[in-house]
Amino acid sequence: MLNIWVVAPTCLPLVLRRCHTCASERFRTSGKFRVNAHHKLIDAWLLALCTACGETTKLTVLERMHVRSVRPELLDRLHDNDPGLAAELLQDPVVRRRNRIALDWDNAWRLDTGGPDHLDREVIDVSVRFAARIPVRPVRLIAEGCGLARAEVERLITDGRLVAAVRLSGKLSGDFTFTLKR
Repeated sequence: MLNIWVVAPTCLPLVLRRCHTCASERFRTSGKFRVNAHHKLIDAWLLALCTACGETTKLTVLERMHVRSVRPELLDRLHDNDPGLAAELLQDPVVRRRNRIALDWDNAWRLDTGGPDHLDREVIDVSVRFAARIPVRPVRLIAEGCGLARAEVERLITDGRLVAAVRLSGKLSGDFTFTLKR
């Protein structure tokens, strides 16, 4: 029987960017936007606060765009400070590249395994689904989901009792499946 595990975000990730005031490298965003119009042109920023000194930084979302070229529902979401839109924009590689930021997902996600009923079986087939593009080490997910130490998971991979179609070393942010034979 195939078990489905879901990696889901619990909050917005920290933004990794150097603070101009205190040289800290972490910013927290609450999903607040600032929208500014210049006649027929519009700018929009996602606001983030430095975790050390509280200084505000603006992450560019729209820059000198013609108002009519922006979808009305996007404008509504910007004006409503939609946290879902903030999550979508932080995931957008174009926004991250434009603002030269990276994301820190530590303590911003959880693993839902559907319960501990799979732990007593000899063979476990698991499909891991990501609700957002959260980079996580598969060894950490498997250890947490099966109640094992990471060293034990590494040993199972070496022994060939934990197999997957993807490489289990490094980080993944896309769906994968694995089979564990005890």
